[in-house]
Amino acid sequence: MKPVKDIQLQKDMNTDKLVRELYESGGFTAKKLAVGVDILETMVKEKDCTTFLSFPACIISTGTRGVIKEILKRKLVDVVITTCGTLDHDLARVWKDYYHGTFIADDEDLHKKGINRLGNIFIPLECYGTVLEEKMQPILKELYQKKQKWSTKDIIWEFGKRLESEKNGKDSIMYWAWKNKIPIFVPGITDGAFGSQMWMYYQEHRDFTIDLFSDEQSLSDIVFTSKKMGAFIIGGGISKHHVIWWAQFKDGLDYAVYLTTAVEHDGSLSGARMREAVSWGKLKEQAAYVTVEGDATVLLPLMSSALFERI
Repeated sequence: MKPVKDIQLQKDMNTDKLVRELYESGGFTAKKLAVGVDILETMVKEKDCTTFLSFPACIISTGTRGVIKEILKRKLVDVVITTCGTLDHDLARVWKDYYHGTFIADDEDLHKKGINRLGNIFIPLECYGTVLEEKMQPILKELYQKKQKWSTKDIIWEFGKRLESEKNGKDSIMYWAWKNKIPIFVPGITDGAFGSQMWMYYQEHRDFTIDLFSDEQSLSDIVFTSKKMGAFIIGGGISKHHVIWWAQFKDGLDYAVYLTTAVEHDGSLSGARMREAVSWGKLKEQAAYVTVEGDATVLLPLMSSALFERI
């Protein structure tokens, strides 16, 4: 029996010290968060462990993008699996600003003004679809001259490479993925503006192809040559499932930290706690894992900051 201790806030306390205090406090999500940082530290420091990071697009519209960028810049993960919208927001924000908004805005009024609302982020049309079409089509034309068949991993690296000379290019997730040769896989590549721009280019270039099986082969090669595997999974949906789906073919993950706001009682994948993955063989029975309930825009910066301090 471990006694519960009060959190002792101190002047000039760093994030890691605060997280350790959260662990000692014993209470609810605070302790889960601290356990999650411990697992991430073990996973990242273990040389034989291949680390996966998955996350949904929505957080890339916020400043949390900077945390993801820093994880890739520091080479703390080996593989990224995400959704198409991540590419949309990452690229769009290199060239244009997104803006503070509110959850309780008048959405009809926003539509009349040409402003898209993503939660409490305001995204004017010219900062999203318009700029992506303007910037992406010339790059696609250039890539088409190079070859006609692309995996998502390779085409994302090509876009990342071309951001090196951009004013805000080094704020980009795609840039650091290319720079540090960290593959990004997007299994749902057509579900967003990046995919739509490629589809538009395809209208007049019918031999332009996205080869998803090439991505799957690359994932297979990564999984089956890994001695151990760990995953930092943010949010649910296809990006979460693609990580754990592949993990089952190598007897499951050895480590997993999952951040979610979804409920479990509706049977959704997003709401499924990591323990459910044990029944599918997607997570080893003896794995170190935790599910941390809460908003990733709060939890991710806090956990990542503590992790950065430790390593």
